[in-house]
Amino acid sequence: MTTDFEQPTIDDYPTRKDSTPALLYRRDPVVWGNADDGPIDQERLDRYDDAGYLQFESLVSASELQTYRDELWRLSRDPQLREDDRVVVEPTLNEVRSVFEVHKISDVFADLVRDPRVVDRARQILGSDVYVHQSRVNYKPGFGGGDFFWHSDFETWHAEDGMPRMRAVSISIALTDNYVHNGALMIMPGSHRTFVSCVGETPEDHFRESLRRQEIGTPDNDSLSVLAEKHGIDVLTGSAGGATMFDCNCMHGSGGNITPFPRSNVFIVFNSVDNACEEPFAAPGRRPTFIAARDFTPVR
Repeated sequence: MTTDFEQPTIDDYPTRKDSTPALLYRRDPVVWGNADDGPIDQERLDRYDDAGYLQFESLVSASELQTYRDELWRLSRDPQLREDDRVVVEPTLNEVRSVFEVHKISDVFADLVRDPRVVDRARQILGSDVYVHQSRVNYKPGFGGGDFFWHSDFETWHAEDGMPRMRAVSISIALTDNYVHNGALMIMPGSHRTFVSCVGETPEDHFRESLRRQEIGTPDNDSLSVLAEKHGIDVLTGSAGGATMFDCNCMHGSGGNITPFPRSNVFIVFNSVDNACEEPFAAPGRRPTFIAARDFTPVR
């Protein structure tokens, strides 16, 4: 039985409402600010506009990197935190996969969110003040760290969180070296200009399953093949301490990690304060606030 969901605004990005997938044109800018608004020069802004992502080498220092690694280790070994809903455990291992809302759990990562090297880049790309829609640390341990299938974050944030427009940016700061062979992030450059409308009705409390392995809200193979043939696939390797910023609608994913080398990162999603989430566009209810914030206070 199909459920009718209340739609708060006209939906330019319908998804999970039809029996067939569709490729839709993006209706929003990619870069909302300009070169005078922050640390990214015009050449790199143009590159972000074209490809949907940017990489930065050595965004944080070696001493800062060690501080973040130590905090990552502390959080992963905290027995009390392990019982918290904000902690996701690998489905095939008894290892922590992710810790959500980490900027509220840890003062160390709260300071990182407010760091001008991080938040000023987000403000520049989005052309406004920003708030944290989501934060987490990802562990991806060696010898079994699971894969993340191809997806657009915006599809989920739009369908399940009520994010109206494509005006959010993610930044991933590497705490370990990213190799081709340890599950590095893969992006289809240029895919951010196409929205893949997915099939499959959103179940109640879908977040509980999707945090471990997402199936609803993932693109069909034919749409993925069209995008891959048009744009190709970039594998984003790099040294610990570097960072990747990417648009909310980039088609991305990562393979599993069967090497001894973990791939850990801090992941922060900044959304424009002018793009605050409403009611979900294609889900029976909101996700918990530790996954999708409802506090739209600008980062200061």
